[in-house]
Amino acid sequence: MTVDETTRTVTPARAAAELELKREEFRLAVRMGLIRTTPLPDRDEAVRDRGGGRERVPERRPVERAELDRLKAAPDFPDDLRERVRAVGAGEAAGLLSITPDRFARLARTGHLSPVRFYLNRYRSVIWLYVAAEVTAFGEEHPALLGGRLPAEVREREAAGEDLRARNWRSRHLALLLRGTGDPWVRAAAVASLLDPVQVAEVVDDPYERGHLDRLRPPPPPGFPVSGAAYEVAERLVRADDPDEILWHRVSLALALDEARAVCQAPHPGERPRPAAPAAPAATQPEVVPVPVSDAGVVRPSDVAPVGGPVRRPAVRARARRGAPPPGRAAARAPGARRPGLLDRLRRSLPGRTGGGGGWGERRDWG
Repeated sequence: MTVDETTRTVTPARAAAELELKREEFRLAVRMGLIRTTPLPDRDEAVRDRGGGRERVPERRPVERAELDRLKAAPDFPDDLRERVRAVGAGEAAGLLSITPDRFARLARTGHLSPVRFYLNRYRSVIWLYVAAEVTAFGEEHPALLGGRLPAEVREREAAGEDLRARNWRSRHLALLLRGTGDPWVRAAAVASLLDPVQVAEVVDDPYERGHLDRLRPPPPPGFPVSGAAYEVAERLVRADDPDEILWHRVSLALALDEARAVCQAPHPGERPRPAAPAAPAATQPEVVPVPVSDAGVVRPSDVAPVGGPVRRPAVRARARRGAPPPGRAAARAPGARRPGLLDRLRRSLPGRTGGGGGWGERRDWG
């Protein structure tokens, strides 16, 4: 980082302190787009090895000094910013709406309110958190749902056991991830993070692309357990489980991959992402490149110079000219050619059998 960047930007910890926000409040404000950050040069998160596994380091994007000045210049700073990122549980949210916690839970399960975070308590029960400002706005927009008998549609969905809290959180989580990046491969990795690895493998058949998506996988959400039974519960919450939701994310992943491949190809081990070859205009004919052939009649890839794109391998490999190899030297085998099997080597070693270009059963003239 240069001296100019050091004076122009501050670390997230320093920015949170100046904005009078807690760490979780600052992270939520960044994901909601309330605080604009500066992307890192390489990628938003680092991955390091620890204890034989991989540990994901949370994103640490700096914040420009001008952004801090803009937020602090607000007339109601810092109370308004704190209220916009304040997360409350179901009990406190019910108090904001002046309804019972049971009624609030029924509205949340039927998809009327979307959670913004979750965590597991000591009994491995899922605790959903909601943005207090959104809860208050919901009460102002839908006063009929706060009192009296709930509509028949809501009661039918509740009787069927519908619970959309996890699905709504996944949709919101994905939207926040996509909002924070413009890299097409990172966006594809965000979509893939909501699918089971088996589902990802069915959509992405290239192992190098799957490995690249795994390296760009976003870090776990705040409060995600690291191991044990609580980790298994949380892992099920971040994966799509409904058939139509799975289909939606599979289609989204396929479309995101098409966009990413158009920008650059997934790197192989030890390589950087390779830019995609420009598509040839439809009105022009592709240039025909003469392919050199070695003395054995086999195409040598090292002699082919790609012009305007990769050269395709011939559909049928040219047959090598028949004939015995020079005395005292083994015949040169072209790269990729099949090595003679054990049966072929045994046949050539029998006395009276030819070892050159003749077929099986031809006798060598020993006289």
